[in-house]
Amino acid sequence: MTESGLQGDEQQRPTIAQVRTIVITICVLVVLLGGLFAWRTWRAGSGQAWPQQAVPVAATVLTPREVPASLDAVGTLSGVRQVTLSPEAAGRVSAIRFKAGAHVGAGALLVQINDGPERADRRAAAAKAEFARIQLKRSEELAPTGAEPRELLQQRRAEYDQARAAVNQIDARIAQKAVRAPFSGEVGIRQVNLGQYLNPGDPVATLTALDRLYVDFALPQQDLARLHRGASVNVTSDAFPGRTFSAKVNAIEPQIGEDTRNVSVQAVMPNPGRELRPGMYVTASFVLPPHKDALVLPITAVQTSAQGDSVIVIRGKNARKGGKAEIVPVQTGQRMGEEVVVTGALKPGDVVVADGQLRVQPGAEVKVSRIVPQKGR
Repeated sequence: MTESGLQGDEQQRPTIAQVRTIVITICVLVVLLGGLFAWRTWRAGSGQAWPQQAVPVAATVLTPREVPASLDAVGTLSGVRQVTLSPEAAGRVSAIRFKAGAHVGAGALLVQINDGPERADRRAAAAKAEFARIQLKRSEELAPTGAEPRELLQQRRAEYDQARAAVNQIDARIAQKAVRAPFSGEVGIRQVNLGQYLNPGDPVATLTALDRLYVDFALPQQDLARLHRGASVNVTSDAFPGRTFSAKVNAIEPQIGEDTRNVSVQAVMPNPGRELRPGMYVTASFVLPPHKDALVLPITAVQTSAQGDSVIVIRGKNARKGGKAEIVPVQTGQRMGEEVVVTGALKPGDVVVADGQLRVQPGAEVKVSRIVPQKGR
């Protein structure tokens, strides 16, 4: 090997000082890592850990109270007295005597159909009836004296009765040519025009009495035992938010619906202001005896998941200030605005997280920053 090759090998070999530095660095790293591992093992074995921060939440205290109970359903309003007016006889409209939307009294003439021929026939029939009356009167004076036979008196009486019957028959035909209001109420939109030819049954207008209305709704068959006539029904409509109308059950359908298995219920309600109208959809609440000692929570306190509904209860000696978080399954019942009735492994006095539970883990420490009062108390 040449002299220049030997010199290159000597330059690539590390010096003793470099080797010593590398060894010392490795030893120091080993000692540091070993000390860190031993320290963490000791901390874990001694049960010491970094202090956990308590999560601030708003809570409410479960207090039993009396809660109104009801069976709610969607109902429809209809008039106690409502009808579509139509003529009984064919003819041409000769007069219209109502305005759409006006209030009319019972018996008011609304539409007149031409009855000229019938009135002419009546005059002829009335003349015959008058002549028959005169003949009868004469026979009644002569028959007792023997001047006329009694058979002729009976014949005159029969002729007079027939003449009167003919007049009454024509009067009935004339009455069929007039469309009158069968009861007082509000007339709907006019559906005929002057001079229009009408057939029997053609619609003229609707007539509705708005002073009383029916509320028709249906409830599941399992609630049949709770239903009875005379029960109270509270009616609400989105057309009048914040207002409640009262009704009374007047009929319960004796047959259960074959398709829905529901019970049809009808209630009647006064409508003195004529504010509600037939055809409106309403919420009908069948009033039941109130629930006593019910537990009520804000809806925000109930968490819904695939496993069901649950709440977070604070456990501890002074739960009103804070403690451990525990998840408790519950079942929800009747809703009352922003509150809901709950049942489950809860008891009066339990402190339940009402707001902020999304930040709370099971078993975590929580701190009550605010007590939410129950609205019904």
